[in-house]
Amino acid sequence: MIELKDVHKRYEAMKVLDGVNLEVRRGEFVSIRGKSGIGKTTLVRIAGLLERPDSGRVLFEGRPVTMLNEGERSNIRLGRIGFIFQLHNLIPNLSVRENVELPLSLEGIRKEERSRKTEELLSYFDLEGFGERNPGSLSGGERQRVTIARALINDPDVVMADEPTASLDEENAELVLEMLERIRDERDVAIVLTTTNMRDDLPTDTDYILKDGKLEG
Repeated sequence: MIELKDVHKRYEAMKVLDGVNLEVRRGEFVSIRGKSGIGKTTLVRIAGLLERPDSGRVLFEGRPVTMLNEGERSNIRLGRIGFIFQLHNLIPNLSVRENVELPLSLEGIRKEERSRKTEELLSYFDLEGFGERNPGSLSGGERQRVTIARALINDPDVVMADEPTASLDEENAELVLEMLERIRDERDVAIVLTTTNMRDDLPTDTDYILKDGKLEG
């Protein structure tokens, strides 16, 4: 689905990625471990077409996408890639329902179709009855479930999950990992998960460590 070839990225004098190579296949669950501030978010943003590398190539389904214009990159993100962020990134003045269906609204999908898919996902994640609530009224685990539902609303082929358990307690963190594993199994979605957890076993197919700007398998 996604391939990074010899990707380099620096911010001013700091080299963040130094020749990173990565392949993510359809239905594969990949974890990228590393300390905070080591470059995991940068890697996910580049793989998810939110940011461009300084050099190297990014391919989506074998198609070079590094030099596509922003409109073309945005279309791929909106239709093919879902994002789960550590801090949820839910819009506080929108209801849960409106947050979940936002990607479909941006695509111009009809209201009836948006509502149907949103209700299906809220049910899938045991969030029935939460649609009209404000995100600020939810617990951390509930907000993260809403974020995952939003990431899936456009039926993505790839989900980028950037430290989705970092702000959760142990019980909710385990629940999120179980949800991601279930999504991989039931929906054949490729998942890229970043985490600072260097000790515990993860339900992933492939495990990497990002260290000194390089991926170690």
